[in-house]
Amino acid sequence: MACYSSLKPFFFEYETDKVVIFKSPHLGILKWIIQVGVFICICIILFKEKRYQDKDSVISSVHTKVKGVAQTDSRIWDTAEYTLPLQGVSAFFVITNVITTENQTQGVCPEYPTPRTICSTDKVCEKGYIVPRSNGIQTGKCIKYNATVRTCEISAWCPVESERRAPEPAVLSSAENFTVFIKNNIHFPAFNYTTRNILPQFNVSCKFNKITDPQCPIFRLGDIVEEAGESFLKMAVEGGIMGIQINWDCNLDKLFYHCRPKYSFGDWMTKKPSRLCNPFYNFR
Repeated sequence: MACYSSLKPFFFEYETDKVVIFKSPHLGILKWIIQVGVFICICIILFKEKRYQDKDSVISSVHTKVKGVAQTDSRIWDTAEYTLPLQGVSAFFVITNVITTENQTQGVCPEYPTPRTICSTDKVCEKGYIVPRSNGIQTGKCIKYNATVRTCEISAWCPVESERRAPEPAVLSSAENFTVFIKNNIHFPAFNYTTRNILPQFNVSCKFNKITDPQCPIFRLGDIVEEAGESFLKMAVEGGIMGIQINWDCNLDKLFYHCRPKYSFGDWMTKKPSRLCNPFYNFR
């Protein structure tokens, strides 16, 4: 009986909260303000910040193709000659300046004068030795470079290149009118979605312009450098490294679909090149 008496309140009683209604315009307005505020906050979090969406990292591939022809005093330059090394994935190289040493043949000749190659007797020149940054292999002889200087003889492409300053203006300064066609394919694995930066109505004669034609994938080299705040004619003398960033910020919702790239350009060469060991991108 004692056990039954202790369990009776637990099993045979029911309680409920008491509701008290306050008929107050001020409290009623405050209640609705709070409820509307909570609703607006939820809408902002869900829709404006797109918290209801899933996100995925993009897998991207980029291929470039440079086109253009330039004429100098002695020759015509086409794509096969000024794009060295060969055009590759996500990068391209364009020659803008050249130092030419005419009529070179393999043989023996005096090395270019430097503190480590100037000599007075054959004893200074070691046969088979290669001086760092040398043009060839020493033969063990000390010979005349000119009327006043003697240097070690080397086996190399002769005559050796003289270390002159880069020509100004650049030999291929007209390269600013060359164009690069950038093909960018992307894929979102989580959504099994693939697209590319080339529109179905792509016009092969278009040129990128951030205002009039921001979706054209053909870029003029001079415009790329200008967008980065640099001068192509100055950069062409000794070289430079430019960056082209393709930013994809896609919304795959059917009602709010948007998936197009946005291009930006930057100069990856320091503004104070004297602080670097080799400030410019150059090709020898």
